[in-house]
Amino acid sequence: MTGYETMSYHLETERLILRPWAESDAADFSELLAERGGATYTVERARKAIAGLLAGTENSGIALLPIQRRDEGDFIGYCGLIIGRSTLEEPEIAYELFRRAHNRGYATEAARAVVAAAAATGRQRLWSTVATWNEPSLRVLEKLDFVRDHLSMEENGEVVWLTRELP
Repeated sequence: MTGYETMSYHLETERLILRPWAESDAADFSELLAERGGATYTVERARKAIAGLLAGTENSGIALLPIQRRDEGDFIGYCGLIIGRSTLEEPEIAYELFRRAHNRGYATEAARAVVAAAAATGRQRLWSTVATWNEPSLRVLEKLDFVRDHLSMEENGEVVWLTRELP
């Protein structure tokens, strides 16, 4: 384990609740991942992914958390910290929402809570990596004061690496 505090696994904002994964999230998670197109994400595959996320959280002290709307109580996506292309000391922020939840400020609201939770762990910096075509995600990160660091070419195309100093 690192010298960092464990990230809070329960975050609340004005409109959202970010909380630990439950097995009951598998069907919604499967549906969200299917929106990407390409691979098929069965509920069983989503259940295994959730088990992996929970185990990873246990080992790392950081978490990718489901997002539910406070009033409606529905699952609309996830947001949190991952190692991804970075490190446990300087993790990446990641988020994905159902298309029906886009353009309402939910990603920015959830990510803002995660940035605050990351700062509370004592970390000094976060990263994010986003495909250059993903303008909505780049706008969210801009609102959260992430700045472009560099570009890399990957098999799926060009990726922007952004960083943000904490707190």
